[in-house]
Amino acid sequence: MTTSPSPASPKLSKFVVPLDRTLTYRLHQLHKLTDMDSQSVYPERTGLSMSDGRCLTTIGTFEPLSVKALADKANLNKGQASRAAQALVDQGLVLKADHPGDGRGVVLTLTPAGREVFERAMAMIHQRNQEIFGCLSDKEQASLSALFDRLISHARPR
Repeated sequence: MTTSPSPASPKLSKFVVPLDRTLTYRLHQLHKLTDMDSQSVYPERTGLSMSDGRCLTTIGTFEPLSVKALADKANLNKGQASRAAQALVDQGLVLKADHPGDGRGVVLTLTPAGREVFERAMAMIHQRNQEIFGCLSDKEQASLSALFDRLISHARPR
């Protein structure tokens, strides 16, 4: 007599690794857990939505930056990056100037007010990273960082 799994038990699969042990599932779970906290912390500490805060910190880290480069660095499409940049310009946090080598392009840099918000956001990001990764030793954090670099490089389109 064969028995079927109970409704509460995981479904059997031909795959050796259960879904909840796969890297992609676990990365997504960690991403969601950390983003839930960040959704409320960004507005409290910076006055910006998490999305605008991420764009501001990307611009501040890599400035001067084109809208296309912002899209690439912030993992946005060009339309999203353009709207986010314009929202930051409208708030007086980012300066949009003509690109010196491309008549149609623009260059994004932080204004002095944007630099102040950037500094607060980066302090918050540093604190959040310590809260999330503080359970790992310095050596484990360095190893994880190197592994992420390798995985990101491998996953990038060639």
